[in-house]
Order: sequence, then C-alpha cells, then structure tokens
Amino acid sequence: MRLVLPSQGKASSCVALLIIAASVVSSMDVLVASHINALNGTMVRISCSFTSCYRLDTTKFAMNWTYQETLNDTEEMFMTFKNKITPLRTERFGERVKFAGNLDKNDLSITISEVQLTDEGVYNCYVRNPPDRIQGHGVIQLSVVTELPPPRDSTIAVAIGASVGGMLALVILSMVVVKCVRRHKKQELISDEQKMEEEGKTDGEGGTEEGTKQL
Repeated sequence: MRLVLPSQGKASSCVALLIIAASVVSSMDVLVASHINALNGTMVRISCSFTSCYRLDTTKFAMNWTYQETLNDTEEMFMTFKNKITPLRTERFGERVKFAGNLDKNDLSITISEVQLTDEGVYNCYVRNPPDRIQGHGVIQLSVVTELPPPRDSTIAVAIGASVGGMLALVILSMVVVKCVRRHKKQELISDEQKMEEEGKTDGEGGTEEGTKQL
C-alpha cells in the first residue's frame, strides 16, 4: 500500500487524505510525494519512507528503485538493497544517483545530481520488510523544468496545510501502533492456544499410562 503526500498549502487535500488514511491504513505503508518538480542542472531529492509493525532486519529487508519514462513503459532498476545498498550504473543515470536515506528511520530517499531533461518520468520505490507479508510500493512523477514558477503568497494556506499534515501524521502513527498491538496480541493468543493443546495431549498420554499400570 502507498500513501501519497500532498504538497504543503493544500489544506483540502490534507483533510481528504486524513479521512482516507483513517479507513485504509495497513501494516505496511509507503509515504511519497505524488509529483516533484526539479530544476534542470540542479540536485533533486526523491523521498520515500515506510511504516511497518516490524523492526527492519537487514538480512531479510529488500528495496528496489526503478525508473519508467511513462507508466506503460518497462521499468529500469537503478538501485537495490539485498544485505547492502547497491546503486546500479545505468546509461541514463551513470553515477548521478545516490542513496540519501536512513535505514534506521525507514527512510529510503535518493538524490539525483545534475538533473537532466531526460530524467523526467516515473520513479518507483519498492519495499519488503519480512515478516510483513505486504510489499510496499510508492510512485513518484518527476518533472524537470528549465525555470521554477514564481513563489505565491500562500502563508495562510501553508500554515493550514502544515497543521493538517501534522494531524495526519499523528493519526497514521497512532493507527499503525494500534494495528501492531492487535497483531501481536493475536499472535500471543494463537501461541497460548497451541500451548494448551500440547498440554492437553500430554495429560491424555499420562492418563493412559497410569491406567495401564493399574491393570
């Protein structure tokens, strides 16, 4: 599952996302911005992070970053993680892609230096964090522009968006915690039932042996 983060200042989008998140949050959520603008020739950071009920274990964890010109094109992998972070040298990116995240904080972000017009396209962030059975997937559309639009006076909108965004983060965090607690309780209940079944079998075998001795 993925959660798309709206840009700051769009309070209505934040409210809508808050309502949706309250109903669909799962044990694995990938958080990305759906669209990013990058200025040609500069460095851009493409963020991707995730939430999970389980601590990241580097011996089981897996991550892939891929690129597509459009959603209908074949995906081209340019970074992976299997026991270690491995940037894959490609004709498109060369050595311009770097890992800029922090695995301890579930941050899988990357940077692309000297952005080119040919870098425009769709970026996919895939996450696996066993024993979580769900694969996370984030999709980011990158647009490369030759000049950035002039800033707008949106102080109030930004303040509202930041406030609602903070509420959204708290709601998602609390729901993940609740879901994780329920999952662990369910696992403990299953373990207790299995233990009782094993004890019942042991008692039954013991009773049979005593009956045999008396005979």
